[in-house]
Amino acid sequence: MEHPYGICQPGKIPLPSPRCPDFPQLWGTVRSPQVDVDGMSSSPCHVTHDGATWLASAGTYPRSTLALWEERPDAPVVLPCGSAFDVVSVPALFGRRMLDRLWDEGPGSGPVAVFRGRMLMFAAPGTAQRLPWLLEWEEWGGGRTAGIPPLLCHGTGDAVTVPAPVPAGPETAASRWLVAPDTRHPWLPGPEILLWAAVRAAREAVRISISHPADQDAKVYDVSRRR
Repeated sequence: MEHPYGICQPGKIPLPSPRCPDFPQLWGTVRSPQVDVDGMSSSPCHVTHDGATWLASAGTYPRSTLALWEERPDAPVVLPCGSAFDVVSVPALFGRRMLDRLWDEGPGSGPVAVFRGRMLMFAAPGTAQRLPWLLEWEEWGGGRTAGIPPLLCHGTGDAVTVPAPVPAGPETAASRWLVAPDTRHPWLPGPEILLWAAVRAAREAVRISISHPADQDAKVYDVSRRR
């Protein structure tokens, strides 16, 4: 299946359906990873017109948002959550481990951005309400959430700052798209998939800490070294 956000790197690789003992039957085919996580891609992620239309649809005045972006495509905006999407904000390092699990073993991800040291994972509406409950249930039932840092869930009544559709330059590295939307109907992960990725990422963090000391400068999700 072709990944709908594949605009950062050319080519796609068909992959078999993943095996997931924790949350079976959550997805079908894995989509090929084509993202710019470290900002090292020769073709930075840009939001297409269709992707911008989808983002703008979250706001009260989508035409005004699109008009602003037509005049200033390098302008970030604040958009409400809960209708077109929810957003799960994750510490950047842990978020990269989650992305690694999603792309290596899961269905891939929806749009993903980075803002002020945190990773913003765009999710299906309703995720912000259900994910905290699932995390609490997992902690009570099996203690598998011990290594998961606080996840900030933004849903109905919340708003997030969305990076500009087109990066203005190196100075915007702290606020940029890692997986840029390019369709009016993007696939968005639900709470179960994000919980699965968080549990797997926590396990990976424990394995790394046991096997060797943490390297603060290591690239956890280096696209250039992938398939």
